[in-house]
Amino acid sequence: MKEHLDITSAEEHFTRYHGAPGTKERVEFELKAKAFLIGELIKEERRLAKLTQEQLADKIGAKKSFISRIENGHADIQLSTLYRILEIGLGKKLELSVH
Repeated sequence: MKEHLDITSAEEHFTRYHGAPGTKERVEFELKAKAFLIGELIKEERRLAKLTQEQLADKIGAKKSFISRIENGHADIQLSTLYRILEIGLGKKLELSVH
C-alpha cells in the first residue's frame, strides 16, 4: 500500500492560508467560520420546523433580510438574538458550554 506523504492536515491547511492559531488573521477566519456554522444550524432547524425565513422573522419581530444574513454568516449575532431565534422562533432549547 502506497503512503501519501504529501497529504496536508486541516490544521496545516488553516495555518498556511489563515495564519497560525492566535494570529489576527486566524482569529478573524475562525470567527467567520463560527458565524457560518451558527447560520447553518439556524437554517437547518428552520427547515425542520417547516418555516420560511419570513415566518421565522415574523415570530421574533425581525425582518426576513436579517434572518437571511444570519443564515449566510453575514451578521454578527448577539446572544439575546440567538435565544429569540432558537427558543421563541423555533421552540428549541439553547444551552451553552465553555471548553
